[in-house]
Amino acid sequence: MQNLYPLKFTPLYHDKIWGGHKLKTALGKDFGDLPNCGESWELSGVTGNISEVSNGFLAGNNLEELIEVYMGDLVGDKVYEKFSVEFPLLIKFIDANDDLSVQVHPNDEMAKERHQAFGKTEMWYVLQADKGSKLQVGFNGPMDKETYLKKMEQKEIMDVLNFVEVEAGDVFFMPAGRVHAIGKGIMVAEIQQTSDITYRIYDYDRKDANGNERELHTELAVDAIDFTYNDSYKTDYTIEKNKRTDVVKCNYFNTGILEFDATIEKDIYGLDSFVIYICVEGEYEISTADYTEKVKMGETILVPASVHQYKLKPLSPNVKVLEVHL
Repeated sequence: MQNLYPLKFTPLYHDKIWGGHKLKTALGKDFGDLPNCGESWELSGVTGNISEVSNGFLAGNNLEELIEVYMGDLVGDKVYEKFSVEFPLLIKFIDANDDLSVQVHPNDEMAKERHQAFGKTEMWYVLQADKGSKLQVGFNGPMDKETYLKKMEQKEIMDVLNFVEVEAGDVFFMPAGRVHAIGKGIMVAEIQQTSDITYRIYDYDRKDANGNERELHTELAVDAIDFTYNDSYKTDYTIEKNKRTDVVKCNYFNTGILEFDATIEKDIYGLDSFVIYICVEGEYEISTADYTEKVKMGETILVPASVHQYKLKPLSPNVKVLEVHL
């Protein structure tokens, strides 16, 4: 059997009522004639949207097929034991040309009970933001279930939500239960559990082409919400060039930012997990003993767990990647 190597996948594009064209203009994504492309799923094991390899001798095989064949060699032994052939993470680029609905996701326990699925904890890395653009994260003061329901009933929910003006490089961690929304003019890289369960709380009274408002999930959402108040929701970090900076560590993924202008040698022996690189700036080359692949801004690559040693060589003056593993 031939050795595994860093894998690229064909993006899966999703048209959204709030989508735009930044995925094409800023990231070079070719989403054809979709009028409002809101999401590019870079790496997905979601049923009906399973990513397909685009490079090397495994091109044309999908992610689930690869896990069936390579098992722990691809994802790591512990990961395979826990998730079997289901890939545990979903990687996306999101372009919000309009405000996304205010929403919340259930945790694992609730999602299993209600939907026989995993919950959804996620994080955002802001790739680009128009001047004055804001994310909605959590509440702007102490909150409880009774007050929340009253505000919903009085159509005053926007008055108690927290809004944060953002810029490129900002990081936000969204554990299951935290109310949130991506605002107009923002493009993010999203790392999340493999789950597509969303409870919509508020959608600005928007109507579709047929004059219908989108369904809200008020009753499902209220039990899923974590009403804990934080005075700040942004993740602070300081970059040290040519060295990984940890930004989010949780039970579902471990994400760092690696900014480099010199060749980085990596050895992941003992990690027992795949590693994902999401390129958010510049261009680089990833090479193993017997394989080399170029990666540019807007591209994502999966390093199998059995590929223990590899190099990241910059091809532009500065490169920045998100490095993700379990």
